[in-house]
Amino acid sequence: MSAPAFPLADAERAAVMVMLLEEEQAAAVLRQLGPEELQVLGEKMVALGDIGADQITQAIAGFVDHSQQQGISARGRTQQVRSLMNRAVGEVKADSLMQRILPAGEDTGPALELARWLTPQALIPLIADEHPQAIAVLLVQLDAEVAAEVLHALPAENQTQVVHRIATLGPVSAEAVTMLEEVMERRIGARHGKAALTMGGPREAADIINNAGKAAEKRIMPEISKLDKALARAIENEMFKFEHLFALDAQAMGALLREVESETLIDALKGTPEEQRDVFFRAMSSRAADGVKDEIAARGRLKMAEVLEAQKAIVTVARRLAADGVIQFGVGGGDDEYV
Repeated sequence: MSAPAFPLADAERAAVMVMLLEEEQAAAVLRQLGPEELQVLGEKMVALGDIGADQITQAIAGFVDHSQQQGISARGRTQQVRSLMNRAVGEVKADSLMQRILPAGEDTGPALELARWLTPQALIPLIADEHPQAIAVLLVQLDAEVAAEVLHALPAENQTQVVHRIATLGPVSAEAVTMLEEVMERRIGARHGKAALTMGGPREAADIINNAGKAAEKRIMPEISKLDKALARAIENEMFKFEHLFALDAQAMGALLREVESETLIDALKGTPEEQRDVFFRAMSSRAADGVKDEIAARGRLKMAEVLEAQKAIVTVARRLAADGVIQFGVGGGDDEYV
């Protein structure tokens, strides 16, 4: 026997629509509601009893009519699409897809998603008086070049605190990210997940410092060392780039070259300006240096990716030698370089 037909109020139609969904879909809808809305909806779902075909038709018709009037908000669209992609093809493939999708269309994501597209000049006023922890959470989500410009614009006394927090962020609660999102949303408007997110680390801190310039590096790194020597060394190791090798003396360079395959060295130097190759040649015998020069000249065209891969391999060897004490890293300060 079907349930008697009677007109449904808005809350009752909403209750019917939720009950028509699969459990996981319904839960996703309910997560968007506030406590009072959840209470009302729950009461209606319990009180409705048997629901007949007429009530279901009413609910669907009401939903269609409401949708035609209201449309669908763009708020949170990027995260919504990312979540759907994750479910459809897995996280790795979804990340690749989203990288191709986002630049092609308008940015309709939440405030933190929008922040990734803002210029440093637009970002700086939004976070200038924020707590260092909040600034750190924001900067690790930006491109290193943008984050470096924002860092450079902060008061000098705040820069060390921000970099230290970036390097030690670790798990950041979803609630903390939500609070930052709300702050950013309010400020952007005024001026123009349950799981923890792992953010930051020495590499992210190093990328930002490298892009902030030597002056910022020399100012921040000694202070980081005072706070945590082991962390300072970890950041320095990540800051170590191929260009830092140019400061090696002949003895240290000789120790490095003995550990590097000749093919790797030739590929790396193929993409290095000639005036910067001398530091490598000075650590070799004249005969060996001439041989490497001939090999470089005879080497065919290389893709930049191949050059960078070779340089990265040499940097990896240099880091190992540094860990063994063959190449010494000093904490930034004074006029000393890191290598």
